[in-house]
Amino acid sequence: MTISSRQATLAAVLLASVASPAAAEPVFNRIASFPVAANLPAGKDKLSTTSAEIITATDDGRTLIYSDSPLGAIGFVDIIDAKAPKAGGVLMMDGEPTSVTSAAGKALVAVNTGESKQKPSGHLAIVDVATKKIENICDLGGQPDSIALNKEKTLGTIAIENERDEDVNDGKIPQMPAGALAIFQVKDGTVDCGTIKHVALTGLSAVAPEDPEPEFVAFNGQDEIALTLQENNEIVIIDAKTAQVKTHFSAGSTDLSDIDTKKDGALRFAGELKGVLREPDAVKWLDDNRLVVANEGDYEGGSRGFTIFDKTGKVLYEAGSSFERAVAVLGHYPDGRSSSKGVEPEGLEAATFGGLQYFFVLAERASVVGVYKDTGADPELSQILPSGVSPEGAVAIPSRNLFATANEVDLGEDGGPRSHVMIYELAEGEKAYPQIVEAEKDGNPVGFAALSGLAAVPEKPGKLFAVSDSVLGMQPTIYTIDATQKPAVITETLMIKRDGAAAQKLDIEGIAVDEKGWFWLASEGNSEKLLPHALYHVNPKGEIKAEVALPKELTANEIRYGFEGVTIIGSGDDATLWMAIQREWKDDEKGFVKLVSYNLKSKEWGAVRYPLDKSENGWVGLSEISAHGDSVYIIERDNLVGDAAKLKKLYKVAIADLKPAKLGGELPAVEKTEAYDFVNELKTATNGYVLDKIEGFTFDAGGKAYAVTDNDGVSDSSGETLFFPVNLVGTN
Repeated sequence: MTISSRQATLAAVLLASVASPAAAEPVFNRIASFPVAANLPAGKDKLSTTSAEIITATDDGRTLIYSDSPLGAIGFVDIIDAKAPKAGGVLMMDGEPTSVTSAAGKALVAVNTGESKQKPSGHLAIVDVATKKIENICDLGGQPDSIALNKEKTLGTIAIENERDEDVNDGKIPQMPAGALAIFQVKDGTVDCGTIKHVALTGLSAVAPEDPEPEFVAFNGQDEIALTLQENNEIVIIDAKTAQVKTHFSAGSTDLSDIDTKKDGALRFAGELKGVLREPDAVKWLDDNRLVVANEGDYEGGSRGFTIFDKTGKVLYEAGSSFERAVAVLGHYPDGRSSSKGVEPEGLEAATFGGLQYFFVLAERASVVGVYKDTGADPELSQILPSGVSPEGAVAIPSRNLFATANEVDLGEDGGPRSHVMIYELAEGEKAYPQIVEAEKDGNPVGFAALSGLAAVPEKPGKLFAVSDSVLGMQPTIYTIDATQKPAVITETLMIKRDGAAAQKLDIEGIAVDEKGWFWLASEGNSEKLLPHALYHVNPKGEIKAEVALPKELTANEIRYGFEGVTIIGSGDDATLWMAIQREWKDDEKGFVKLVSYNLKSKEWGAVRYPLDKSENGWVGLSEISAHGDSVYIIERDNLVGDAAKLKKLYKVAIADLKPAKLGGELPAVEKTEAYDFVNELKTATNGYVLDKIEGFTFDAGGKAYAVTDNDGVSDSSGETLFFPVNLVGTN
C-alpha cells in the first residue's frame, strides 16, 4: 500500500493519533444528537414527516431554531446544556418556511406561500422567541429562499428565488416569473416592512439572463451581499446600503480527475469530467474580499467540491475532487451518486474559534461535514465529521465553542433514521470519528462501504479480515484491517473473482478462515433477484474454487433473509461450518431461527433452533456468528434506529450444545447467554443515534474482540461505520 504525496496531508489528518489531550490542538467532536420528531406537537402522528433544514441560534447561543418545511413550522431546541438538548416545541407558520435567522430575541423566518411555482408568493415573519408568537409579517412578492443578516444585525436580505418547476419543459430555464433580491432594515430584531427594497437581477448571467434563480445570500463586514444564482452559474455582489449591484461574474467550470463516474456497484476513482459547471448553492465570506461557494450543482453542473473566489471573480482555490476523495477514505462515498453529482456539497458555515478561522462544507449525499482551516491561502482539511442523513444547514456558535448541523431527510415512515440536529463542541481531546479509514493504493482511495462479517487473520493479533456486501456487487472484496492503529486502517484489498474477473451475484455477509489460510464466505441470497444462497471456498488469491449450494430442504422454505455469518468449528476431518440465518424462514416456529451446519468431510447438512428475543416493534434477527473457545458468539438485533432501537446484543451458545439434527425434521433448541449489550456503545461512541446494523464480530488471533457496523453504502443511511474493540469480561 502506498499513500500518494498529494494526499499525504489528508492521510496525516485522518490517521494520526492524538498524543496527549494536554498538548493537543482542540478538535470538534459530536456531543449530542436531537431527533426533530421529538418536537412534533401533541396529537400529531409521531411518524409524520418532519425535517430540520436551515438552522440558526439566538444571540446568547442557548436556543437553536430550524426551519421545517414538511411540517410547515419552525422548531426550537433548548441547548442550555448542549450535551443534553431538549425539545423546545414548534411554531406553525401558515406556509412553508424556507430559511431562518435570529437577532435580539427574534426569529426572522422566510415563508413560501405560493399556490404554485408559476404563481409564487411569500412573506417574512418576525417571531418573538420567548413567547413563540408571530409579531409581524412583511409581504415579499415572491417565493423566498435564503435569508441573512449583516454583522451588526441592522440589515437583512432574502433571496427571492421563484424556483423553476422541474416537471415543466424538463426543468429547463427560463421559467417566469424571474427571481430577485430583497433588502430590508432591522432594528432590535424587528423589521419595518416599508424599508424592503427589491434588487432586479435580470440581464446579468450568460445562462438564461431573463430568469435569475437566486439561491443563497451572505454578508461581509462591508455590508456587501454575495448572492449565488445557482442554475445560472453566476455570483452577484450587491451593496446592501444602496441596493445596487456592484459586480457579478460567472462561477465558471472546472475539470475533475480521479473520480468515480459510474453508478455500478464498484468504487473506481480513476475517471474524469471536463468543463463541469460549478453551479454553487451556499456561499460564505471568509473575509471582506474572499468568498467560498459549495458547488452542489442543480441544473447541468455540480463539480463535487468548493471554490474560493475574490469578489472580482478570480479563483483563489479550487477543491476539485479532493474533498470527495477525502470522504471516500472514510467509507462515506455514495456510489449511487457517481453518475450524477457525487457527494454534493451543499451547505456552508464559516466562523472564528479561538483565533482560528474555519469553514465547514456540508456534503448532502455523503452525510458528512468537512472542517477546513482558512489559512488565507490554500485551506487545510482538519477533520471530517459524521452528520445525520443529508446535512442541509449549519450554524456556528463560537462564544460557546459549538457547531450544529440540520439534517433534512426523515425516513421514519420506512423505519429508517429520522431527521436530526447534530451538535458538536470544539475542545481538547481525541477525534472520536472516524474509527476506521483506508490507506490508498496507487495514489487512489481504495473505497470501502457496507462492511459486514469479520474474521481473524491467523497468528497476527490486531489484524482482521472483513467483507463487503451487495452494495459493492461489482466489486466483492475481502479487506485486511490493521486494528492496532487508531483509527483502524484498511491496508489491503482482495477482489473475489470467478475466472479472473470480479465475481457477480454475491451478497457476502460472513467470512471464516480455515487452517490452510483459505476463506469460507457465506452469501445471503434472494431468489427474486436470481441471487443464490450459497457458501464459497476462496483461495488466498481471491479465486472462488468451490461453491456449495443450499440443499432443497432449506431452499424450499427460503425467504430473502438468509446467511448472516459463518464460522468454523473443529479442524481437519472434524471441521464443520456453522451459519446463522437472519430471520425465520417459512418452516420455522415464530421466534426461532436456524443455526445451520455443514460438515466439510461428509457434506452433510444439519441445524439447531436458536430462540430470538421479542420486540414490540420491527423485526429481530441475527447478524453474525463467530466461534471462540468453547462458545459461538452471535449478534442478535432489531432493525430499528435511534431512540426506537432497543435490541443490539451479543449472545453466546456453548459449542457442546450445538448438536445438529437433520434438516426437515424436529430441530433441537439451544440455550443462549447474554455476553454484551451494544446499545450504549452505539449511542455514546460518537454521541450520535443508535445505528441499525451492527453486523460484524470476531476475536483476533490474540483473543481480543472487535465489532463493526454496516453503513449500507450511505444509501438512506448516515454512512457512519463504527469499528471498535469489545471488552468482554470472562470470555475464553
